[in-house]
Amino acid sequence: MEVEGTFPPLSLSAKFEGSFAYLTVRDRLPTILTKVVDSLHRNKDSFFKEYGKEGIQAEKRAISFLSKLRNELQTDKPVLLLTDNAEDTEAWNEYMGRQQDLMEDGQPVSWFKSSWLYMECYMYRRIQEALNMNPPMNNFDGFKEGKTQSFFESQQAIKCLCTYLQELITNMENMTEMQLRENFLKLLQVSLWGNKCDLSISAGQDNSQRSSPIDSLPDLQRFILVDDSNMVWSTLVAAQGSGSAGKKHARVDIVLDNAGFELVTDLVLADFLVSAGLAKQIRFHGKSFPWFLSDVTKQDFEWTIMQTMAANHKWMAASGAQWKHFMKDGTWSYHDHPFWTMPHEFCDMALDAADLYSTLQGSDLILFKGDLNYRKLTGDRKWEHTVLFDRALRGFQPAPLCSLRTLKADVQVGLQPGQAEKLNSQDPHWMTNAKYAVVQFSGPHRER
Repeated sequence: MEVEGTFPPLSLSAKFEGSFAYLTVRDRLPTILTKVVDSLHRNKDSFFKEYGKEGIQAEKRAISFLSKLRNELQTDKPVLLLTDNAEDTEAWNEYMGRQQDLMEDGQPVSWFKSSWLYMECYMYRRIQEALNMNPPMNNFDGFKEGKTQSFFESQQAIKCLCTYLQELITNMENMTEMQLRENFLKLLQVSLWGNKCDLSISAGQDNSQRSSPIDSLPDLQRFILVDDSNMVWSTLVAAQGSGSAGKKHARVDIVLDNAGFELVTDLVLADFLVSAGLAKQIRFHGKSFPWFLSDVTKQDFEWTIMQTMAANHKWMAASGAQWKHFMKDGTWSYHDHPFWTMPHEFCDMALDAADLYSTLQGSDLILFKGDLNYRKLTGDRKWEHTVLFDRALRGFQPAPLCSLRTLKADVQVGLQPGQAEKLNSQDPHWMTNAKYAVVQFSGPHRER
């Protein structure tokens, strides 16, 4: 176990042969690149209709770029500087230089020898580079088909969830605080388990939600390895206390993960927080370009609200209309920032994205959704499982925060002594099969 004051543990990396990072770089990442190429191929006719020969030529150049990238990955070539002159190009290239300084024996930074977190983020940024350098492809989302399919194939679950939400709102005035808490905890868990629907872990295979998310909660309870839900509730209740000018208006920030069904679970939770008076303002944070197959962009966010609103289902349509109203009157707002699509650990945010860190400091509670956010919170390192979550954050504490995550990568902290050993004997793949989850909280009042 790491002792205070020593260096943090090593980053997870594909150089550890047989590890989940190794299998991801060897198998999953090339598959994802192939799927983007296939998506470009499938849309060839629409590119021609919209842009003529220019569209076809741009598509061919982008495919050539991505095929070359796949070869670089599979043959463990040194990574290349970005050349597309986007807003974040300079920051990426500067980060690459810093990574080179960390390499042993002066080896070049390469796919199988460097930090897994860096290499995975780098691949998605290179996909965007292929599109940026070949307009009019620069606005193409190679992952849109999968995200759209996830939404439509989860319609039954979405209808159940919206119906449940609207019934809660109808009865809100008659609820005791205990009933409010009980329903909050249910919707927090729905949002937690919505994170199972992650296309990047399945390399784009169908991963939609078909059953009622509320009905399945009791059976899933035993798979939550750390459950700090009560601390999340206490933080929200405390934020209702009187401020200097009377009643404080609590603000909750939700750092989103996947589009499709998971995003709907986040919107339902956010609606409940506002309708129950637990939050006055919700700020959603998403990605500024397509990322990790199914991550939410502004286009996904707006599209999901519009599709919900247009649904041929009374309670879905009512939910969508309410969400549009929240966006219009400023109760909800969507934000993206280049930092979310950088490979940085979050403990670097105060230095590398001081404006974003300052913004988050204005929050009463930050919910970080999903596996990638957890990896960045903990630095994606080989921590001992019993290391405290607060310790693994390495000083990242802009406001009280909570990670809602189903496990899909081999990093997990904050477990009880013996808990990981027991899991290893019961299910050797417990850290990567999305069967288990955590609700992990860190706040100023906790022991450091």
